[in-house]
Amino acid sequence: MSDVSFAPAERWLTIIGIGEDGPAGLGDEAKTLISAATIVFGGTRHLELASPIINGTKLAWESPFQRSIEAVIARRGMPVVVLGSGDPFLYGIGATLSRSIGAGEIRTIPAPSSFSLAAARLGWPLQGATCLSLHGRPLELLLPHLHHDRRIIALTSDGETPLRLAKMLRDLGFGLSRLHLLEAIGGQHERQRSVIADDFDLSDVNPLNVCAIEVVAGEGARQLAFTPGLDDSLFEHDGQITKKEVRALTLSALAPRHGELLWDVGAGSGSIGIEWMLANPSLRAIAIEQSAERAARVARNALAFGVPGLSIVEGAAPVALGGLPEPDAIFVGGGGSGAGVMETAIGALKPGGRLVANAVTLEMEALLLSLHRQHGGCLTRIDIARVAPIGEMNGWRPAMPVTQWRWTK
Repeated sequence: MSDVSFAPAERWLTIIGIGEDGPAGLGDEAKTLISAATIVFGGTRHLELASPIINGTKLAWESPFQRSIEAVIARRGMPVVVLGSGDPFLYGIGATLSRSIGAGEIRTIPAPSSFSLAAARLGWPLQGATCLSLHGRPLELLLPHLHHDRRIIALTSDGETPLRLAKMLRDLGFGLSRLHLLEAIGGQHERQRSVIADDFDLSDVNPLNVCAIEVVAGEGARQLAFTPGLDDSLFEHDGQITKKEVRALTLSALAPRHGELLWDVGAGSGSIGIEWMLANPSLRAIAIEQSAERAARVARNALAFGVPGLSIVEGAAPVALGGLPEPDAIFVGGGGSGAGVMETAIGALKPGGRLVANAVTLEMEALLLSLHRQHGGCLTRIDIARVAPIGEMNGWRPAMPVTQWRWTK
């Protein structure tokens, strides 16, 4: 049996990356396809850049954007050209359209991405830099990446973003970091300027810009370690927080894997869900918290740790768990002894999913002992002691012991 392949005619959608230099930066194939197209979709700027070689109908992206996606899909089987910035599959239109259109229907002709162009201008090996898109996204996504000597290349949203980035760096103790501003990169109006964040005074910033940062951490700078069990003092909390040593063991037991979803039941400060998401950008978490005050605190912590995507459900389990997406892992830290909470969690968990529950009260411990007898799993006793003054000397002051039940469905 011969391999099945797609004939060129079956690839009805052509996505072409275009830079700020317009047609001059395109190859012959791309220019021919654009000129021959009866319909060309793209952003207003892209259509203007390619205007000299467009002979067909120009259709600019609409708002809401979903309308334009539907308009492209409605022409399935007809020759359609879509213009995008640089590499369309790097935070671009290609990534968006491919969610609705199969790869076998798409031909792509990419141009250098803004990341590639910025690295080339700065002489930075691209594989050694952290590349982020802050375009239309919270600036706080930058926070987990702020480590001394790290190089970051960030796409921005507008001409105000560089100043906001500089202020963020100053506020977090990274004011000595050097910020490279690359404007209209690849075009005839390209400009490159550099400034220390503390001394940021650049004006007349082109809205189309890329910010590259050479991170310098000052004394006391807020650097988030890669390992689980971040210091308790980094979190805003009212005492309802899984302490750092226990948190590290809990995250290890939860064993996050690519793309998984965690339910953090009785979230308190949100520390478990936050550190789960910090482990990898693909991870998702839902924090369930019945206290409105604590739920608001969870949201503030999530933003401060650079994981604004943490979902928060305000309500008491088990009722608040109804209708939530099926989890790959569940942590029960607060309210687990309530009627039906553990049963609902066990029922909701995906096959092969992990459930971890911590107990500090006798009532919750008794429940975990019962669940262990019924379902198996692993019970662990966690005892932590810290040095504390005893008169003029020091001694060990034990924390409340924690009983942890780990179970795989």
